[in-house]
Amino acid sequence: MTTSHTGRTEPAGARSPYLAFTEPTGHRRTAPARLGKPSRRDPALPQGIRNGLLDDLGQQCVQVFLPTAAAADPAARALLDTEAGTALQLARALENTAYAHLFPTLIGYELDTPEPFLLYAAPRGIPASRTHVMSATDQRVFARDLTLALCLLDGQGLVPRGVSPGTVLWDGASVQLWGLEGVARAGRPRTPWGRAPYCSPEQQRGEGLVDARDAVWSAAQVLYQLVTGHPGPADRAPADLAQHRVLAGTLPGAFAPTAGARPSPAALLELLAPGEAGRAALTAAADGARPHQEAYAQALRAKRRAAPTPAEGAEEAKAHGQVLCPNCLEGIQLDLGKLFVPDERMQYQPLDLSRITNPVRREDVMRGAVQQCTADPDFPEHHIPVPYLTHGRPLTVAMIGQSNTGKSHLLTQMIAEITDGGLAPHGVGWQSVSPEQHARFVRERVQPLRSGQVLDHTSALSFRGYAHFVESLLLTDARGRVRPVAFFDLAGEDLGRTDGALRFLLGIDAFVFVVDPVVALPLPQLDEVRERVGSQVDRDGDVAFGTVLDRLPRTGPYLETPAAMVLGKSDLLRFQPPVDRWLGEGPPAALGPDHFLEESGDVHALLRQYAGPAWLRPFDAFRRCTLHTASATGGQENQGRFPAGTGPRRVLEPLLSLLAMHGIIEAPGGAASFGVGREAQ
Repeated sequence: MTTSHTGRTEPAGARSPYLAFTEPTGHRRTAPARLGKPSRRDPALPQGIRNGLLDDLGQQCVQVFLPTAAAADPAARALLDTEAGTALQLARALENTAYAHLFPTLIGYELDTPEPFLLYAAPRGIPASRTHVMSATDQRVFARDLTLALCLLDGQGLVPRGVSPGTVLWDGASVQLWGLEGVARAGRPRTPWGRAPYCSPEQQRGEGLVDARDAVWSAAQVLYQLVTGHPGPADRAPADLAQHRVLAGTLPGAFAPTAGARPSPAALLELLAPGEAGRAALTAAADGARPHQEAYAQALRAKRRAAPTPAEGAEEAKAHGQVLCPNCLEGIQLDLGKLFVPDERMQYQPLDLSRITNPVRREDVMRGAVQQCTADPDFPEHHIPVPYLTHGRPLTVAMIGQSNTGKSHLLTQMIAEITDGGLAPHGVGWQSVSPEQHARFVRERVQPLRSGQVLDHTSALSFRGYAHFVESLLLTDARGRVRPVAFFDLAGEDLGRTDGALRFLLGIDAFVFVVDPVVALPLPQLDEVRERVGSQVDRDGDVAFGTVLDRLPRTGPYLETPAAMVLGKSDLLRFQPPVDRWLGEGPPAALGPDHFLEESGDVHALLRQYAGPAWLRPFDAFRRCTLHTASATGGQENQGRFPAGTGPRRVLEPLLSLLAMHGIIEAPGGAASFGVGREAQ
């Protein structure tokens, strides 16, 4: 059996291709399929469409797909992802209700391929654009159903931006709303979308935030055209509105030029069908995460009540004018007699500063120099970049997790976001500690990953048996204070077998625990990935988490080192609540006193509900620990590459949280309360 780039599989000797796809339940299905000729459902959009038949059940279907050339565009893939996510969310919310027929019925999807696609049941009805003028009786039913669809979407926090006569289907009895690729979450920044006069004036300009009342304007314009036979003006109410009885009593407010002056979908539905909005509001499926959310809230209350214990170790070194060596964990300070610089063969040669009298050149040479650390004579030879020793106490960050969790990809993209200016909105600037080391990091890790290449797994420790930082930066906060930050990426298997690796953990200032959803979450949509990579669900948690937590000394009820947990590879769960919400959130403009607590509660509930308590050990152990969703790549690899390149999502947020806990980013309420929240006043 062979597999095509479209996700189709073809058994030897078969004439009809097979389609392999994931059903809305998350289970995989392979079906013989016959597909017709492709066409474009909207010339302005990249998606193609073709009719088909799934021969295993004799099921008529429509395939919405991206041709290979279009699929290379991340924006085109994002549209298909939006459509799939919306269809799945509606399928979950409206399953076994009387309202499911108002939207397309999703059969399945296959998105992480060079030619991604969605499969729908055959559409019901024809586009309203083919109807010249609708009868008064049909107008009332049409208006009720369309507004009801808007109301149901609003209940899910979704706003359809593409409502037009071409996306609203009518079969003579009820409406079916398509155009799901144009759906946006309420409260997100508006971007221009749709065509006048059907898109609201502020949506057309891309101003302000997405509002459910944007779609009320669109629905009113569609209904006006069906009543009058011609479109209305693009920026105001039609002058002849009062002449049409069906429209005059319900729609004048819907044509207000600003969303705030229009009725909500529920208010408009109440005018068209009294009581229907209340019945629709009761259809949402029960939230199984609620008890787990409450468990998170209780855990935070306990953490706030616990008195913090003072930090040790690094403070003692600081008192003697020293910093903590990130390798041997002994105090070290600048010694001009122990400096070295690399030669053209990258071999360290002694540096004699007495021969350099120009202060500008002297400072530049020292920036590229290293100092040999001899604080522990029994420790293997190691060197520290000089800027690491001349800018106050360093901050060390360790990535923790088993191999194959995606730590290296996450750390690489995190640092790339910093060097792209991702910390600037928070008043933090950056500079490399070692220009040569940073250039090598960009050349060997950042550039290959951004071009779509899969990075090698983290190298295991050498025979010397201790950890090395893979990159270090100088961060300057809003007050001009400079602090070195070093990032460690340790192979997961070494945490379980190398005492030197465990010893270095005692001096770490911040931890990032990376959760692999493939191993943690027994969700059916991850079964295919587990089969492909040869892994299985482990209810006992990440072994590396346990090893680290068992090694760290604790003098109180909680560890005081700031920590973050990251649900990595979240692109695999981009249609799973609550990941579907958070993965699409933009970067925060500023950090508030309770920032990340809502996301933390959602991720905590997801792990507690499906993975079990063992996976939450870091959150339980550290007093200040936020939880995050992140995707370093934006999609799955295929034969050693990411087909559409890499599109990182929310990779910097865990570090923002850690920097706020350390006071490098200032947040209202102070560093001590960040990550645990404040008591209600």
